[in-house]
Amino acid sequence: MVGRMAVTLGASYLGDNRCRFLVWAPFSKDVAVHIKSPREQRQPLQKDDKGYHYAILENVTPGSLYSYRLENGRELPDPASRSQPEGVHGPSQVISNDFAWTDTCWTGIPLRDYIIYELHVGTYAPEGTFDGVIPYLDELKGLGISAVELMPVAQFPGARNWGYDGVYPFAVQASYGGPAGLKRLVNACHARGMAVVLDVVYNHLGPEGNYLGQYGPYFTDRYRTPWGPALNFDGPYSDEVRRFFIENALYWSTDFHIDALRLDALHAILDTSPRPFLQELAASVGEWRERLGRRFYLIGESDADDRRLIASPESGGYGLDAQWNDDFHHCLHTLLTHEDAGYYRDFGRVHHLAKAFREGFVYSGQYSAYRRKRHGSSSRDIPAERFVVFAQNHDQVGNRMLGERLGQLVSFEGLKLAAAVVLLSPFVPLIFMGEEFGETAPFQYFTSHSDPALIEAVRRGRREEFTAFRWQGEPPDPQDEATFLRCKINHALRETSHHKILSEFYRELIRLRRETPALSALSKETLEVLSYEKAKVLYLRRWTEDSEAVIVYAFSGAMVSVTLPVPEGRWQKRLDSTDKWWLGGGSRLPEELSCDGETDLELEPQSVQLLIRTEEA
Repeated sequence: MVGRMAVTLGASYLGDNRCRFLVWAPFSKDVAVHIKSPREQRQPLQKDDKGYHYAILENVTPGSLYSYRLENGRELPDPASRSQPEGVHGPSQVISNDFAWTDTCWTGIPLRDYIIYELHVGTYAPEGTFDGVIPYLDELKGLGISAVELMPVAQFPGARNWGYDGVYPFAVQASYGGPAGLKRLVNACHARGMAVVLDVVYNHLGPEGNYLGQYGPYFTDRYRTPWGPALNFDGPYSDEVRRFFIENALYWSTDFHIDALRLDALHAILDTSPRPFLQELAASVGEWRERLGRRFYLIGESDADDRRLIASPESGGYGLDAQWNDDFHHCLHTLLTHEDAGYYRDFGRVHHLAKAFREGFVYSGQYSAYRRKRHGSSSRDIPAERFVVFAQNHDQVGNRMLGERLGQLVSFEGLKLAAAVVLLSPFVPLIFMGEEFGETAPFQYFTSHSDPALIEAVRRGRREEFTAFRWQGEPPDPQDEATFLRCKINHALRETSHHKILSEFYRELIRLRRETPALSALSKETLEVLSYEKAKVLYLRRWTEDSEAVIVYAFSGAMVSVTLPVPEGRWQKRLDSTDKWWLGGGSRLPEELSCDGETDLELEPQSVQLLIRTEEA
């Protein structure tokens, strides 16, 4: 596939006021490009035998606005537009790829070193732009973040959206700062040694401004997704549909120096072909990064617990580099909140979280009461660094009816416990913006559509979405600007009262993770996990040749006494969430312990203790 992409889709500025145009429209006999500014001209395109229309035009410069005129007389934006300065219904814009990059020596960081910080550009900074994020990068670097993950930035309707209603996969949202703004942000991250992950959506396009189907069979009526027609990845003409999205994935690496892509909702990509699209995508990315000599990862998101996504092609898998592990979140969330509606009914026991630590997926083929069928496949043999884990993310917060963060559902002790479960795990951790200092603003669903019928349909859909969770009340109006403004991050909180202490707790957890070999080695093979269901305690032991750590998580709402198999030797307390420094009631754990193979501990409610071996007995 990579070899076919020497000529790229869309408008490619060649220099010297010349621009090449390439668009796929197999059912249109004639397609013309209409240059609207600064100098108007129309030019019929030539057509090849695969349905691509192409031409090189003179007197076209960066900034020129254009559209395509199809055989039916409609003038539409470019499906592979790089810029939509007038929104999803306006003309496309020719841009130059020139940028003064300063990251020429940057080759990325290993995935095992990622500590991911997920943010939404529109709500993270007051300006709601890429440039507005840059002043906060030093704070994130100081926290210990090594990778910034951006929610989708492909052009969507209006100026307010989560990003999953994007309709121009190649065009960077104009209200965020467009292509140049994104490049400045990526360049600034790399200057600080931080990778950038971009969330992309290859399972559907948004409903408003979606003209892709006018050009050709990009969609199929054989399947449907929860968000509308499914993309055509396995029917007639699907080779060219695949080319469109694979080229898009490579575009973010080459033109924007993005380090990894988070692939949204892969369970909604419906494809029965012998070589699925995702496998072809992973193979193309693998070939591409070999050519570039730079790390570039694919991180999937799926609720199917399907090991094929991250298993190697040699073992029948698709070969993605990692995936979000929703099971881990659900285990942790239910232990902290005791919620049992919707998909949370399948979780809630300590042994569920123990299995998530041992294997990754909790559901590996057993019966799911929520789904009313057997669910999942075993991930026991999948390396730990292929799982991304979290206590919060945009989905698990924003898809609650009121968008409450974990801090509105559990105590301060519970927040510290959640942080330690994620950051001391042998997996790749992810923090959702503001989580590290206990942000109180909700993260609710917001849109800025222009079609009244669509606006009402979205409102109705949000109400129906929450029926399985039995939440009471009315969801916030996604179209109301006030819903969006409520979600803005209040960065001043991080310097006040318990918010500052929580931020320091996160910083200390990340430092311990990085500086303790037993914690920085991401391995399920050097991990012992025991669950104590009655006491609601989870025991972890992690080790390398020269380092050993024991972590005790207490989820009970009352003090418990438990006997734990701490190996023989001398151990030092490195972290206790009940210490007064962390606003706890005071630690009962001595600074040093001498253990003979068993240790009796009294554990405070919702607490975590970390012990590091100092010497053998």
